[in-house]
Amino acid sequence: MLDAAFITDDQALFRAGTYAGVRKPLLEASTLPPACYTSPAFYKREVQTIFMKVWNFIGRADRIPNAGDYFTLEFAGVPVIIVRGKDAVVRAFANTCRHRGALLAEGEGNCRAFRCPYHSWTFDIDGSLMVAPEMEQTLDFKPEDWHLTPIRLESWGGFIFINFDSAAAPLMQYLGDLPGKLASYRFEEMACVRRKEYELACNWKIYVENAMEAYHIATVHRSTLSRQKGKPSEAQPSAGEYCGLFKEHKGSRALLAGDTGFPEMDHLEGLPATGSWYPLLYPSTMFGCTYDCMWWLELHPMGPDKTKLIVGSCFPRSTVERADFEEVVQRYYKRWDISIPEDNGISELQQRGLASPFARQGRLAAAEPLVHTFGNWVLDRVLGVTG
Repeated sequence: MLDAAFITDDQALFRAGTYAGVRKPLLEASTLPPACYTSPAFYKREVQTIFMKVWNFIGRADRIPNAGDYFTLEFAGVPVIIVRGKDAVVRAFANTCRHRGALLAEGEGNCRAFRCPYHSWTFDIDGSLMVAPEMEQTLDFKPEDWHLTPIRLESWGGFIFINFDSAAAPLMQYLGDLPGKLASYRFEEMACVRRKEYELACNWKIYVENAMEAYHIATVHRSTLSRQKGKPSEAQPSAGEYCGLFKEHKGSRALLAGDTGFPEMDHLEGLPATGSWYPLLYPSTMFGCTYDCMWWLELHPMGPDKTKLIVGSCFPRSTVERADFEEVVQRYYKRWDISIPEDNGISELQQRGLASPFARQGRLAAAEPLVHTFGNWVLDRVLGVTG
């Protein structure tokens, strides 16, 4: 059998037999080969078979509450504009002028129209072409034919997702039974109070795998999260494009041990009323859902060894309206601002180690079931087994 630690050509990289060890049951399985985290060819195939095909999470609609509010992003190399129309509908468009392709907008803000900085073609916030200077002599040119290119956008619970594949199934079908399991958190009644961005020198999968196992907590978070008490996290069954951990415990998981925070939500039911949910929405977004709030880790792949991380923090609107909100919320920010850099640092160290010519595949522990699940989900798509 090919030693997967020494994949030397793209043909071997995409051969099913290369991953025989990864495909075994958890306690017999190998980790993904190092090349899956370092190879430009593997990353390119991931973009083609995963990120261009699935529903990608891009935050909350309350980031752009008013007509004309917009923000831009580049997701897996694709520049995108997200804008709220005069009809209050949130839409996504390719951020490229229909004339000669320049970016129409950068950053975020509010506008009545998008004016191309190159030749002043101007598009309404609904995407229609309003002004095309000096095009009167161009034969058969009809402004109504030159609408900005739309990108599919759908929402759930106030969260927004985009999909570059016009043939993909609807978002709710993609999510399966997850919205039902998390319904009692009432995400639609929450508000995002902070977004924080990081650029990381690591592959996107490294960060996902770290977030989906508790094995590292005693070491990486030994003076922070390891002090939180509760039963061991357990992998949960799923019927949708996600996997998840649930941890039974008392008290908020968004606070460090010893800190006090906001009242718990009184409408939680089922598992949410007994602990915290940590679902991974494939391919690259993790939720932390606890008694008094939720937060998300949103990953934008930027290359085989570069990833943007966006951390969003949400609380019930009734909590945000409290007179003491700004004072108390600092305790939550403290927790995230300590623990997340700890994860960032170890993820970058892992990337550096995997880039070594002497890096080898490893073995998985019983505490890493979702690392195994996630790795095989990626392989299914990259190798063309499904999706």
